[in-house]
Amino acid sequence: LPETLLLKAPPPFGHWHRNSSEELLQQQSPKTNHFGLSIYRHFGDLSQVGKRMELLFAKPDVETPSGLKASAVTTRAFKESSFQAILPKLYTSPYETIFCPDTKQSTYCQLLFGLIQRDEVVVIGSIFAATVLRGIKFIENNWRELCSNIKTGKISDWITDSGCRKAASLILKPNPKLADLLEDICSCKSWEGIVRKLWPKTKYIGTVCTGAMLQFTAELEFYCGGLPLVSGFYACSEGAIAINIEPLSKPSDVSYTILPNTVYYEFLPIKEDCVTDSQNQVQLNTSRHKDTETVDLVNVKPGQCYEILVTSPTGLYRYRVGDIIKVTGFHNNTPQFQFVGRQNVALGVDMERTSEADILKAVAEAKALLDPLGLILTEYTSYGDTSSTPGHYVIFWEIKPKEGNNNNNNNSKELDPKVM
Repeated sequence: LPETLLLKAPPPFGHWHRNSSEELLQQQSPKTNHFGLSIYRHFGDLSQVGKRMELLFAKPDVETPSGLKASAVTTRAFKESSFQAILPKLYTSPYETIFCPDTKQSTYCQLLFGLIQRDEVVVIGSIFAATVLRGIKFIENNWRELCSNIKTGKISDWITDSGCRKAASLILKPNPKLADLLEDICSCKSWEGIVRKLWPKTKYIGTVCTGAMLQFTAELEFYCGGLPLVSGFYACSEGAIAINIEPLSKPSDVSYTILPNTVYYEFLPIKEDCVTDSQNQVQLNTSRHKDTETVDLVNVKPGQCYEILVTSPTGLYRYRVGDIIKVTGFHNNTPQFQFVGRQNVALGVDMERTSEADILKAVAEAKALLDPLGLILTEYTSYGDTSSTPGHYVIFWEIKPKEGNNNNNNNSKELDPKVM
């Protein structure tokens, strides 16, 4: 293009942000953040009175076929110098534990340091409700060992990550009095309201509780003893999409208010209206006509479901985010919506989503390995297993031998690399 036609030169493109929709952005100053103002109105400036005990996990970068680095948007945020500068003052988790590559060691150490600083904790959370719940259950299964570490001032031998051990050497000191107190709390018959007991100054639980995370709220409410569950933001690597200006709303009632000046929005109508079931969870059939035209921000209609498209300053043009939303109303002239789910999702484990097309492709590639073994794939089904960490997919095959072949070799191990 002629130079005179360039409105803005594009920035050098060297890194790609991997999408993880509904991610919670880091809370900014109340003076510069609408959600922060809402929190300030209800709880005051909590950054001046205590810390956040959040389970935060950095994910390793991957390389795309073209050679670009790709990383989760939260990982990029954790690497920023501004985040590292506020970390010791506002969070209980040291930098080294967030970037520990072993999830179990990272979780153990972050919870251990959160318990040691229990009198400073005013907010508990993580990006997603499933992670918060997993953290509570981790304490439930390991509180004796955690208390032993606090009592002796020594970290468990199985914590081998050098960063975690270095952080422990700076924070962990013998504290029998605190260990005895925590043992008394954790040895109670019922763990109802245990979060309030372990961290008595906590004001709220900050985590995404909407969309797919709504299923975890009942159990979280049991453990949290009436603490508000606050879903603050709706954001993804494509942009900061919306905020919750009523942070004390019940998770099932949360409507996010669109931030109209972060990216340019278009909305692709879904043919069927969204249906709300008896548990106030939105169900959706995502069929639509190929010739459906998009509508802009001011022309969305309450009760209608849409897929979001964004055009952003970073170079995305009419990019289909893949999220389905239901418009619930307006704040002044700004649309508000509920998050429904991801487009074309068949399976999900926490933040990860896999489409039916991806599963079918993996099965089609893997079942070719059965032919030389004299086996035939007749049916398959699948589910997401979160009973262990990290979660994973389980795919069941119904196979039968070809006529006259009784080979019963198990070849399920060949499928997993295809899915990944």
